[in-house]
Formats: sequence, structure tokens, C-alpha cells
Amino acid sequence: MKEFPDSPRTSPSVQVWPPVSVVMPVLNEERHLREAVRQVLAQRYDGPIEVVLAVGPSHDRTQEVADALAAEDPRVTVVPNPTGRTPNALNAAIGAARNAIIARVDGHAMLPEDYLRVAVETLERTGADNVGGVMAAEGVTPFEQAVARAMTSRIGVGNARFHTGGQAGPADTVYLGVFRRSALERVGGYDEHFQRAQDWEMNHRIRETGGLVWFQPAMRVSYRPRPTVQALAKQYFHYGRWRRVVARTHEGTINLRYLAPPLAVLAMLAGLAVSPFFWPGLLVPAAYVAAIVAGSALTGRGLPAGALARLPLVYATMHVAWGWGFLTSPPRLSKASPAVS
Repeated sequence: MKEFPDSPRTSPSVQVWPPVSVVMPVLNEERHLREAVRQVLAQRYDGPIEVVLAVGPSHDRTQEVADALAAEDPRVTVVPNPTGRTPNALNAAIGAARNAIIARVDGHAMLPEDYLRVAVETLERTGADNVGGVMAAEGVTPFEQAVARAMTSRIGVGNARFHTGGQAGPADTVYLGVFRRSALERVGGYDEHFQRAQDWEMNHRIRETGGLVWFQPAMRVSYRPRPTVQALAKQYFHYGRWRRVVARTHEGTINLRYLAPPLAVLAMLAGLAVSPFFWPGLLVPAAYVAAIVAGSALTGRGLPAGALARLPLVYATMHVAWGWGFLTSPPRLSKASPAVS
């Protein structure tokens, strides 16, 4: 087992827990930020906790809320993120953090009270460089409830354990993450080129340099899904677009789970294109619609009627937006190769 200097240490009379730095990229989070920080500071964790907020140029009162939190509690620090981009915010917050364990938390994430305790125990037991858990999507409106169900089903997201759950063990990537600072320093932190998929990309580099990424299902974080079709489509379009950038950067990192949506989009477009000349071409999109409706009936059990009625639309939006984003990802987004001197 790998050791790190601030791991929990036990003796017959005392257990010492390492200090943890929680880093939060924050942009337009006025509604949720105070509660998110409160839940971090109220963790059932016996070691010191600090929170570093990297605040971007928001359109609401996020900066004022963050500054007030820092004025109220010396454990909270605010650093600027003038770019507003997530990887830049994370690197700025990590740079200001003081501790050997770094927990990434979003400004609207709601942590269970034992989140950090479970994370540190898992780091100690497994020797991993990063541990993370389940993105537990929970909706309030019928549309959000449909998205939450889709985001926790194999029809919606394939076999990604951080969405659907599963057994603890090594993983390609995890939701959020609690890291050893030494691993972040080893790989140079988040790559600021990647506007999306920066977590997957950095976890890939951690694994490529000999590190272990560990999925811990006991670490469940509540996640509020996008509230509209337009917002969901935009989210998944950019997921697909940037996942292809990662695939271009790191050869051999694509698999059928990622190729299924673009292949489905191509098949439906081909079917529609030939249908004026060969009517059976319509069978391709018709078969997709039938499969989505049947899949919704299977995976939507227990949903309220309004959410169940929206589930086929949600599945189609996620698949088509991700696939189209992947197919249209422009080469200009690819990361430039380092110059050879």
C-alpha cells in the first residue's frame, strides 16, 4: 500500500486525521454556494478542513456571497479565476490550497456528511491517487426527474459506474475526486486546454503515470440535472465534442460506449437521406424511436406519469446531442503537439 504523510494514524488512544483542502470552481452559483460551503464545513470529519473558492466573472452575486463566506469563517479562502473556465479555476484553487489531500467539489454539490471521512479512509486502504463516487442525479420537476433517471441508467450513459453505481474498484474516471496532492503535481494538474472532459483527461494521465483511480460507491453526491431540453442538449453536445478532443489527444482511449451515439446519429441520418428513393430507410430512425420508447418503459418504472412521458425525449436528446457533438468536433479544438526543439 502506498503511504502518504498525512494519512489517518491510529494508536491505542488517538486517531489523527490529515487536513483536507476542498477546492471549488465557482461561476454563477449565488443560489447554491452558501449551502454547498456549509455542507463542506459541517463534514463529520475529525481533521482540519479548508475551502478554497476560485470565483469566475459571474452574472449574479456569486462574488459577494463568496467574499461574505470568507469574512465569516477563516477556513474559507477566495481566489480569482478571471477566465471563468473550470480547469483554470481548479488549478488556481489547488495552487492556493495548503494541504496534502485535495478534494474537488462543485459550487452546487451537496455532500453527504461522511464524504471526506470515507474518501480519506479509501485513500489509505487502497493506496489510490484519486477516489470518487457516484453522481447521484436527483430531479424536482418532471423533466429533471426524467433526466435523473436517464443519467443513472445504462440506456442513458452506458456502463459508467460513477453514474449507475456498482462495485468498488479501479476505474477509468470518477465523479469529482479526492486526490493526493503528489499525484496532481506529478501530472501537472488539470490541462487548461480542455474546457470539458478535464476530469477524464487528468485521470487518464494519473493512470498512465502508474497511479490508481478508485471508485467508491459509498461516496454519493447529489446532483441537480439540467432543467430544460435546450440546457440538456447543450450540456451533452459539449460532452461529445470534447470527448473527441480527448480521443485525438490520447490514442486508444475511445471505446464502443463513446462510439454508440455518433454511430446511431450517422445511421439515422443515412436512413433519412435514402428514404425519398428507398422508403425502408425510414426503418432506421423508426427502430431507434421504438427502442427508446421500449427502453423508457423498462427504466422508467416508478416515475411519476409526467416524468415517464418525458423520458423518451430525454434519452433522444442525450444520445443525439452527444453524438452530434462528437461528429462535428472541429480539428481546431485539438491540443497542439509540443514543439520539437
